[in-house]
Amino acid sequence: MTLSYLMNWARSGPNAGGEPLNWERFLWLPSLCLLFVPLGWKQSSEEFRSWFFPTLLMLPIFLLLSWRVYRKRSRLTLVDLLPIALLGYILTPFNPAAFTYLAYAATFTPYVLRGLLRPLALSLALVALHAVEIVLIHQPQIPLTVVSATLFITLSCVNGYFRVEDLRKNAALRLSHEEIRRLGAVAERERIGRDLHDLLGHTLSLIAIKSELAGKLVGRDPVAAQHEIADVTRTARVSLRQVRAAVAGIRSASLEDELDSARALLGSSGLTLTCQRDAAALPVDTETALAMIVREAVTNIHRHAEANRAWIEISLKRAVAMNTTATAAPEAPSHDRPEFDAVLLVVSDDGHGGVTKLGQGLAGIQARIDSLGGVLAIDSTSDRGTTLRVKLPLNRGDCGSVWGRPVAAPAGEA
Repeated sequence: MTLSYLMNWARSGPNAGGEPLNWERFLWLPSLCLLFVPLGWKQSSEEFRSWFFPTLLMLPIFLLLSWRVYRKRSRLTLVDLLPIALLGYILTPFNPAAFTYLAYAATFTPYVLRGLLRPLALSLALVALHAVEIVLIHQPQIPLTVVSATLFITLSCVNGYFRVEDLRKNAALRLSHEEIRRLGAVAERERIGRDLHDLLGHTLSLIAIKSELAGKLVGRDPVAAQHEIADVTRTARVSLRQVRAAVAGIRSASLEDELDSARALLGSSGLTLTCQRDAAALPVDTETALAMIVREAVTNIHRHAEANRAWIEISLKRAVAMNTTATAAPEAPSHDRPEFDAVLLVVSDDGHGGVTKLGQGLAGIQARIDSLGGVLAIDSTSDRGTTLRVKLPLNRGDCGSVWGRPVAAPAGEA
């Protein structure tokens, strides 16, 4: 495993140049074992001392320089990489594997020079200088050393380039998501402003006119004034109910909007989302709960599933069974119960699966479902994806059963 690939194990964000270090950032350190490859060679004690102690002496210097480079890699210059390259050239007369330091410098050349050709040209220049040096000092096995150094340093540079491109794409994607959220918030504020203007503008104008008229009629026609005041009171109460209904709508989440957001989020990561939904109106609290569940499930797929495809299906279960015999007419639905008695939500993906316990997100989904008397079931087999099934009652009665073994069920559920 090369230094550059081990460095890629460390989980770091696009702005990692200003992030604090954590233990994961040091996973590349085992690659420094390459410096001690000569331990496997037959050598005398004098030959051992001639390379081992200089290598050991330069390790703290390299660690200090690499820590500095890692901390400011989003603001690197060639001057920052020069000391690490010099360490490699200084150690080469003592240790044939000293080109490991040159590979580390080559890994960060894409952070300094844009594109791939210029970092590659600089890395090949490092290789050329290294080759000239080992020829001048008559180092043994020159062809093998040159080929090893060329491959190692070139691969490190290419890997660094792809790492930089990945960070730039992630940064651009994050900015686009933030812009989408900002535009969505602006559009929502404008909608709320229009709704409140349409809702309260006419009503408040009417209240003002009637109040002014009542004030004028108090002295001349008290009965008419009382009538106008009663109208003002009634209009104010109607307006209050309308405002409460509007606020309840603002607090609720739209399932359709959440599905659109899910398409945008997963599509930005290259995932294909297929949605299927029965066209029917749902109660506000049920639709809000389903929207929040879809949001959390899609977020989990985006962050953890490593999937290529995802599916969301929303269907309604009818409360009235239809009689299809030839002699009997279909049973008419009763007006004192809804046409549907439950809504079913299925969210699935083809990711790696393996969900064995309820995390914070799934625990929140479970709590939301329990509050509505619903049932949650999760089928998550390793390497075969995850399927989340939710059943919410529409009449808050018996919620029945749902496919699979429920993760949790409300009290009294069989």
